[in-house]
Amino acid sequence: MAADVLAELRSLEIETPSWGYGDSGTRFGVFRWPGAARTAHERIADAALVHRLTGACPSVAIHVPWDRVDDWDELAGFAREQGVRIGAVNPNLFQDQEYRLGSLCNPDASVRRRALEHCLECIEIAERTGSTLLSLWLPDGTNYAGQDDLRGRFRRLQQGLAELYDALQPGMRLLLEYKFFEPAFYSTDVPDWGMSALLCRKLGPQAQVLVDTGHHPLATNVEQIVALLLEEGLLGGFHFNSRKYADDDLIVGAADPFELFRIMVEIAAARADPATSETAQSIAFMVDQSHNVEGKIEAMIQSVVNIQSAYAKALLVDRERLAEAQRAGDVLGANRAFVDAYETDVRALLGELREELGVQPDPFAAYRAGGYAERLAAERAASA
Repeated sequence: MAADVLAELRSLEIETPSWGYGDSGTRFGVFRWPGAARTAHERIADAALVHRLTGACPSVAIHVPWDRVDDWDELAGFAREQGVRIGAVNPNLFQDQEYRLGSLCNPDASVRRRALEHCLECIEIAERTGSTLLSLWLPDGTNYAGQDDLRGRFRRLQQGLAELYDALQPGMRLLLEYKFFEPAFYSTDVPDWGMSALLCRKLGPQAQVLVDTGHHPLATNVEQIVALLLEEGLLGGFHFNSRKYADDDLIVGAADPFELFRIMVEIAAARADPATSETAQSIAFMVDQSHNVEGKIEAMIQSVVNIQSAYAKALLVDRERLAEAQRAGDVLGANRAFVDAYETDVRALLGELREELGVQPDPFAAYRAGGYAERLAAERAASA
């Protein structure tokens, strides 16, 4: 059993986001952190450090234009030198002033064209850097009833996505994210997993749904959404974070670690099922979080460890015991099969995994003992 669990854990690759290594905050302000990454190269270097400490994060997602450089080939080469690769490319459709009324759904055709050209550029960047993923979140929506034609916006969205989809290269995937509100507060053009799934179905097999764990109303059963998307072959990836109230982008598993475990139970079950294994094996496990008051690298390590821990516990669920209880209608017996796995201490198991991967058993201790935070703060302050 332990050998099987270790084998599965070795195959779990977690992608960290470049934007998670720089200073970030809330709409009220940003608290600066000593040594936070300032450039694309520094962000990739920090992601590579997390990979060296955990052995589980061989790719880093980039955000354009936040990570824009003059030479994408050079950036990809730098990443390889650091021991990582470029992962998902994320277009930015929410900052420019022209996007005040939306991007792909904007009533102005010239703004829609600009947004689409930016997304097409990101596909070219993905090709240049060796990425196979375009991760798309649309902030489009309206604030007031009557502000725009809702059906018209849907038509514009479909037209834009269809052109974008047609530009995908073979082997590349478009992961379409959803969010039920914010920054728009009356209507959101891709508000839930159903809308994302509908659009992906219309586009074709290279389009799949991206689940951000912070993008749901309170009390939403996220693992049920995950299960259904797996069953339909539509689950493409995750943006893992944690939320207490809305899209808080906290450290993964911080607010509700049991929810993270329940999501991982569905993934582990789908990977073991021949009917859903192909979809489950291709899931992009990506972190998406905003560090407001804490250190960047150590917080990222915490998220990675929490994901590993939840998945390890999910692999320890006694499937035969669970299935037997379910068939017998033993409600509490089935629940105990879940809870017993969740309450298992997997720290020693993860330590064994890291030793096999050639890293220190405790990445937190290794990070602090290595003096990385102090050294980066000194080096980057000197070069400021």
